[in-house]
Amino acid sequence: MNIKLHKKARTTPAIREEIATSTEPASILALRYGVSLCTIYKWQRREVFTDKSHTAERLQTTLTREQEFIAVELRKTLLLPLDDLLAVMREFVCKDVSRSGLDRCLRRHGVGSLKAMLPATPKEPHKGFKAYEPGYLHMDVKYLPQMIYESKRSYLFVAIDRATRWVFVQIKADKSARSASSFLKALHKACPIKIQKLLTDNGKEFTDRLFARREREPSGEHEFDQLCQALGIEHRLTKPRTPKTNGMVERFNGRIADVLKTHRFNSAQDMAQTLIRYVALYNHQLPQSALKSKTPMQAMKDWYACQPQLFHRRPYCVFQAMADSIPF
Repeated sequence: MNIKLHKKARTTPAIREEIATSTEPASILALRYGVSLCTIYKWQRREVFTDKSHTAERLQTTLTREQEFIAVELRKTLLLPLDDLLAVMREFVCKDVSRSGLDRCLRRHGVGSLKAMLPATPKEPHKGFKAYEPGYLHMDVKYLPQMIYESKRSYLFVAIDRATRWVFVQIKADKSARSASSFLKALHKACPIKIQKLLTDNGKEFTDRLFARREREPSGEHEFDQLCQALGIEHRLTKPRTPKTNGMVERFNGRIADVLKTHRFNSAQDMAQTLIRYVALYNHQLPQSALKSKTPMQAMKDWYACQPQLFHRRPYCVFQAMADSIPF
């Protein structure tokens, strides 16, 4: 047993036991151990020789039992915050009650947490993405950190298939329509799935449809729109100022942000290679709960086994195709 004695203590549990079992007079024992007669008599009457608890047996409080009952009932019925309840108690019940004393009173009676007493509000069920067959892809652009020796930052173009969560990325020097079109061409070449629909935001690299004037139809002159039409892809836009519509790719961008935060890169090429390796790991090694603990590549192969008409070719590793996209 761990016993902590005062640094000036004259007796220990062993000495106290000797005092209790000794048959010598109390005066002799007091002289031997350097304590008073009262101390000798005290330990001679004891059967346990450790110090008792110094906690007060009687709780010091300014509230009577009836006043505590009133405080608890006000808390339960009116659901008052602590400060509001304190003001009511001081005004009508006990003017000397302290805030800490009232708080201890509420805790003793199990009503200390007002949040736990409030009725639970049902959460809105999470609205998942509508079930689609492979071929509906989300596309977005993410800023990449600028290296010290670089004069401008680079951009990560990301595309993710809604059904299989398969991801394809490329790094571009800018976010122009030419870069977006180049990325789409590489995506169309690398993706085993026949791309039917493509969802992007309203960035200038993707469209010239100006939502501020409510012009939702394409002019037919934008490079990216022309490429989508040539490839037989239906180009859709998110609603203005609603990034959650493109939330699937936004969540993957959050994963990329975590990778960027937890790594230190020696160069832009080092960063690019790290991102490409992570995407390959994501596609082939990381199970997704939305896919019933399958990896995106496993999900893609399952779709190919049951509906091969949705694919250009049999799914295979596209790590090399993405690695070729590093612009260095």
